[in-house]
This record gives sequence, C-alpha cells and structure tokens, in this order.
Amino acid sequence: MTSFTRSGPLLEGEWVRLTDPKGRKHNVQLEAGREFSTKKGQIKHDDMIGQPEGIVIQSSMEFPYQVFRPLLFEYVVSMPRGAAIIYPKDAAQIVAQADIYPGARVVEAGAGSGSLTAYLLRAIGPTGTLGSYELREEFAENVTKNVHQVAGTDLPGWTLTVGDVRDVITETEIDRLILDMVDPWTCIPLAAERLVPGGIVCAYVATTTQLSLFVETVRADGGFTEPRAWETLERDWHLEGLAVRPQHKMNGHTAFLVTARRMAPGYRSMGTSRRPAPGAYGPDYKGPRPAGLDDA
Repeated sequence: MTSFTRSGPLLEGEWVRLTDPKGRKHNVQLEAGREFSTKKGQIKHDDMIGQPEGIVIQSSMEFPYQVFRPLLFEYVVSMPRGAAIIYPKDAAQIVAQADIYPGARVVEAGAGSGSLTAYLLRAIGPTGTLGSYELREEFAENVTKNVHQVAGTDLPGWTLTVGDVRDVITETEIDRLILDMVDPWTCIPLAAERLVPGGIVCAYVATTTQLSLFVETVRADGGFTEPRAWETLERDWHLEGLAVRPQHKMNGHTAFLVTARRMAPGYRSMGTSRRPAPGAYGPDYKGPRPAGLDDA
C-alpha cells in the first residue's frame, strides 16, 4: 500500500470503518477469507475487498453497515495509545499556523502515539523530511506501528530516534521545530541554533505555567519574534428540522499552542511597544524576564 492511499477499490490489508444506523463504528483490517463478528451477525471481508467506498453491506443477520476508509482524524482518535495524542483540532492548527508545507524540513520533539507525526508526514509530502524524537522506546515502537498503519512503510523522509532531542539531534538546518514535551522552554537554545532565519518554533503545552515559562523564555532570548499563543475549542451542533442547537458535549481545552519565528543572525526581536500590566513582573514573578525590562 502506498503512503496515505485514499481512493480506488478497497484492498486487502487496508483498514475500513463500518458504521451502523445508530452511529456505532468498528475499524476492521481487510483480510481475504475472514469474517468480522458483531452483535448483529458476521460480516465477510470478501464482501468489501475490491468494492468502492460508500457501499452498504449486510451482516449475516441482515443488519446494514456502510463502509468507508477511515479519515485521518477518525483514525488518530482511535489509534492504540502509549502516550496521549495530539487531537485533530490541534494538529490542524499546527499544520496551518506553523505553516507546514511540502518539502519542509521538520523536527518534532515528543512523538507521543504518532498522531501529529501522521499529519506532518502528509503535509511535508514526498520531498520533505521529518525527524521525530521520542524519549521512551516503548512509545517509539507504538508510534512506528501507528504511522505505518495509516501512512504505509515507504516513508524515506521520516526518521524516528529514541532519545532526548537536546542530546541526539542530527538535523542542522530546520524549517519548523514542533515541541510536544513537558519543558519545551529548555529547547529554545536548540531552536536558536538549528532553525533557519524565518523558521518557526511551535510548542504544544497543557498548562498555563508551561505556557508562561515558554513564552517568557522565547522573549528573553531575543532572537525570535513576539510569541503568539492561543487555544482552539470545538463544538458540534445538533440538527433536526427546527431543532438546531449546540451539542451538550464539546471538545474543550486540550492544550495551548505557541509560535514564534526565528530572526536573522545579528538581529533581535522588536518585542512589543505595549507596557506590561502593573505587577506582571513584580516581586512574586520568578520566571525569565524580557530583555531590557525595568525590574523596578
């Protein structure tokens, strides 16, 4: 199977998603001669292999299921997990706001379960490179399995290294650096050294403490543009005739995202002309301070 196969007849070895009339979903890897068992009877894999997406098949108890390849966002939320995943709403923001483009040279520190890895590989295309770094070997093994399942095994531009990115990184010129780790502010010297002018560093952090430490460390370095931080909330809607309202459940806070761009050698950030709020960097503040800040 080629990388990110997405069209044509369903092939043996591919994954499909079966959905019943109540919206219940099953992910099944097609294998000739096998059957998939449900509470509504058996479903023959041979009834799906060679067929187009979008068919409706019947179980042995004549219960209908519609058949599609899982979309990438559907796959990543159900993939086997070692570490927590970066959810599709945040992966989409990283790809867009960090401007991941075909041919880009990207490094990600903290591969997790491979969710973002899959999105990055799709975005950089066959001409880009992605260096993924993961501290824990068992997590790295899970990343490999998950990425190969969705993207195939022919990925010449991808390397996965077990180790601390700060100690074992091999890439010397990076266009984009994505940090999904507990202490991303410790990678700012690495970003300053390896990012090309105009390159982007992007951090994915869960707490306000991490957010503040990262932003203030970027500011204190002075070699990056003023950081931009945000979060993304997602809410589905219920739609039935005149009954149109927000769903009661929503994907709320998952993490904060922060981006900043690398300045050219010898140039420092202009920072911001806005004065800090009174007390923002007062005696109770213990973190890094922006260059030139009046401590008084």
